[in-house]
Amino acid sequence: MIELTQSQWLYLNGPPLINGQIKVQLEDFKVDEQLSFEPSGQGEHTLLKIQKTGLNTAYVGEKLAAHANLPLKAISYAGRKDKYAKTTQWFGVYYGHKANQPKADWSSFTLEGTEIVEQVQNDKKLKVGAISQNLFEIIIRCNESISTEQETLIKERVEKIKLNGVPNYYGNQRFGELIKPDGTKHVGGNLAMAERLLNGEEIRNRNKRSMAISALRSWLFNQLISDRLQKYGSKQWLRGDAIELSGSNSFFIFDDDNERSKLEKRLASQDVMLTAPLWGKGDLQSQADARKFEESQVKNYEEVCQTLERLDISQQRRSLLLHPQHFGYKVIDNNIILNFGLPSGCFATSVIRELVNT
Repeated sequence: MIELTQSQWLYLNGPPLINGQIKVQLEDFKVDEQLSFEPSGQGEHTLLKIQKTGLNTAYVGEKLAAHANLPLKAISYAGRKDKYAKTTQWFGVYYGHKANQPKADWSSFTLEGTEIVEQVQNDKKLKVGAISQNLFEIIIRCNESISTEQETLIKERVEKIKLNGVPNYYGNQRFGELIKPDGTKHVGGNLAMAERLLNGEEIRNRNKRSMAISALRSWLFNQLISDRLQKYGSKQWLRGDAIELSGSNSFFIFDDDNERSKLEKRLASQDVMLTAPLWGKGDLQSQADARKFEESQVKNYEEVCQTLERLDISQQRRSLLLHPQHFGYKVIDNNIILNFGLPSGCFATSVIRELVNT
C-alpha cells in the first residue's frame, strides 16, 4: 500500500531559508483576480467584482443567489478563492428563464465581510477559468529576527526563483491542509479519503468523493514531477516531450532534433513549458523517450493509476514548472512581504515553500 506523504517532494532552488507563518491575520494573504477578458459593458449577464474577507466563494455565491431570488445555478465565478484571506474576485449573475422578474438592487446587498467594488454588464456568461492571473500580496511573519545575512540569502533565493521558477506542485490546500487566521494548521482528511479510495472503499458523499479524487490525482502529479526533476532537472527535455504553449492548454510533441536549439531558446524565454501527466484514462500524450520515461515512472504507482483510471478521469497534461510574474519582496522587521502573479489553477504556497518553511 502506498503511503500518500508530501515531505519527499523535491525543492528546485534549495530548502527553505527560515521558519515563518502565513495567514496569521486575514489581511496577511491578499489575492486579486484578473479576468482574461474585458467586460463588454452591455448584455444580459451582470458581473460583480466582490472583495471578501474570511468567507469562501461558494458561501458568497449562495448569498448572491438569495439576494437576487435566483437558483444557485444562476451564479457563476471564474475560480474559487481562499476563505482564510482577503480576496477580490468576480461573480456572474444571469436571470435566464426568470428574465421577467425584477432585477436585484445590488446597492442594497449586505453581507459581513464583503463589498461590491464594481458592477458591469457583459454579453457572455462568466466561465470557470476565465482568469489571466491572480495577483498575490502575502505577509510571512517569521518566528525569529531576520539577520542581515539571512536577508542576503532571501534576496539571492528570490532571484533564483525568478530565473528558474518553482515546481508546479498542487498546494497543501488541495490535500486538506488549511491555515487558520491565528496561524495554526488544520490538517484535513483529503489524502486520508484518497487512501480509502485506493482501498476500494466507496465514498458516497459527492463533495467528499470529488475532493478525494482531486487529492489523489494531484498527489500523483506532484510525485511525478518531483521524480522527473530529481532525474533530469528542470531544463532537460526528452525526445517526444509534450510541450505546452504558455498561457494555453495547447501542446505539441517535440520530435525534431533539428529544432533543438530553437526549443531550448523558447523554454528559456518561457514561451513554452515542459509538461507532466495528470493521470487518467487513455493513452499518454507524450511519445518516444519521454513516453518511455513516464511509463517507467508510473510503474511505481500502479495502484494509484489504476484507481484513477477506474474512476473514468481523462488523461491530461500540466506544466512542470511555475514562473511567478512581477515577483517582488520586502523585508520589514521580522516580516517578509511577497508580491507576484500566478496563472489560474496554480498555488502561491508552492512559491512560498521554496523560500520559507511555514
